Amino acid sequence: MTVQLGINPLTWTNDDLPSLGAETPLETCLSEGRQAGFTGFELGNKFPRDASVLGPILANHDVKLVSGWYSGELLTRSVEEEIEAVQSHLILLRELGATVMVFAEVTDCIHGQQGTPVRLRPQFPAEQWQEYGKKLSEFAKYTKSQGVQVAYHHHMGTVIESAEDIDNLMDYTTEDVGLLLDTGHLTFAGADPAVVATRWAHRINHVHTKDVRADVLADVKNRKTSFLDAVLDGVFTVPGDGCVNYPAVFEPLKKANYQGWLVVEAEQDPAIAHPMTYASLGFNNLQQLAGEAGLLIGQEQK
Repeated sequence: MTVQLGINPLTWTNDDLPSLGAETPLETCLSEGRQAGFTGFELGNKFPRDASVLGPILANHDVKLVSGWYSGELLTRSVEEEIEAVQSHLILLRELGATVMVFAEVTDCIHGQQGTPVRLRPQFPAEQWQEYGKKLSEFAKYTKSQGVQVAYHHHMGTVIESAEDIDNLMDYTTEDVGLLLDTGHLTFAGADPAVVATRWAHRINHVHTKDVRADVLADVKNRKTSFLDAVLDGVFTVPGDGCVNYPAVFEPLKKANYQGWLVVEAEQDPAIAHPMTYASLGFNNLQQLAGEAGLLIGQEQK
């Protein structure tokens, strides 16, 4: 069984800070990503959201749709309201063959607020874990019935950020809810991604391979910056170019027979971090690291 290597368009153009790479067309993202070696892309703000339009564009570049971010609000919405809200996104993913949905709870989130220190992120209301877990499980059971499984994205500046948050989320939800392992966000949050990967390997259904520049991380934490300012300062980079111990992360994935995508999602300022250079570096490093861990790399299985 194999894993596939994909990339997020954040390398070229940023969703949270649209001024980064604003002038870069989708054509450039797709052509350079494929040239670097990647066979799949996650959605970004420049992607058409109509399967009949986007499908031929992806096919023309010989890449698959991997997944796409969905902003969940189950802390304040009913399951029925969330199911109604997700329809267009779910249909797009399903029709173009994506089998996982990147889901993050965004109620009161601050990661998109450049003037707010990320340390002031909202805390999950402890009294709502049981109710929230039930709601998310029900929502995830529905999307799974439609052929797309939730991959929960713990994220800086949101209510699910720390390793403890992830433990609670996994404990209070059913296995219909998968876990997106993001090595960069975990490292930023002060957790060891290898420990989280080992603990929850059986629930991990999607992986973002963001690396972290340790010196920049120490600096932005010392200065108590916002998440976006940390990105602009270069806290993230592609796998193999930072401090994340990928062999230790990939070992439990190998043992758990992980068969999904490994996605390079390293938001940087494209004016400083040349996108094609970093896409190529990310692909080459990820291919080597995954191969050394015994993860067989292949084309997406039909």
